[in-house]
Amino acid sequence: MKIVRLFLIYFMFCALSMSAQDLKPEYQKFVSKFISEVKSGNKTAVSNRIKFPLKRDYPIPAIKNKTDFVKKYDQIFDPILVEKISKSDPAKDWSEMGWRGIMLNQGDLWIDTDGKIISINYQSEAEKKLKNSLIASQKKNVNSSISDFKQPVAVLETSKFRIRIDDLGNGKYRYASWSIKQKMTDKPDLVIENGVFFADGTGGNHHYEFKKGDFRYECHFIVLGEKNSAPAALIVYQAEKKILSQDAKIVSR
Repeated sequence: MKIVRLFLIYFMFCALSMSAQDLKPEYQKFVSKFISEVKSGNKTAVSNRIKFPLKRDYPIPAIKNKTDFVKKYDQIFDPILVEKISKSDPAKDWSEMGWRGIMLNQGDLWIDTDGKIISINYQSEAEKKLKNSLIASQKKNVNSSISDFKQPVAVLETSKFRIRIDDLGNGKYRYASWSIKQKMTDKPDLVIENGVFFADGTGGNHHYEFKKGDFRYECHFIVLGEKNSAPAALIVYQAEKKILSQDAKIVSR
């Protein structure tokens, strides 16, 4: 998932680099205050700026609230990130990126125009170790036939199916599915490898495509969608004809 995440960040940055704007004085004011809070190690003040849940790189769980954030503060804000923020110049190192908000450098950290932290893309060594440990644990908790993967991408559930997508490395992904009543320790009903990732525009929407014979399975992730739209969807085509479309919830990502 890290490769996809980095691709999305890079793609978004390249697409918007031409529209990056110098930070307005009113935004520089709260960015400067945030820098001071990080410099002084004021965990409570920083926690008040977080828009929860704060997503971490899957399979690390999202941080749900202020108490959880303060406990994990040092894991996220390691000396390297603290130095990046502390030495940053609001007028030079922070850029306004339209409706997406304000970013530090090339996207290490994002703040919205209300001064709330909406994303921390930087990953400390402690988080990298935690991620590797969680991946190793996941490999022990799936059927042995699909336990070989680089890292997990997501688990989806529709009304009828449980779907697992894994990153196999080298830009290839695997689709495994079960009936909703089965467990992932059971042998999957369907496994398709050599899946491909597609970015759908610059808003973060994306999907994975898997082909087997005349069938094409698409797992869509909706970041920007209509109000009350599902966060994900499974669409199946046979000979280019849509034969199934089901909303899905993201169980883990």
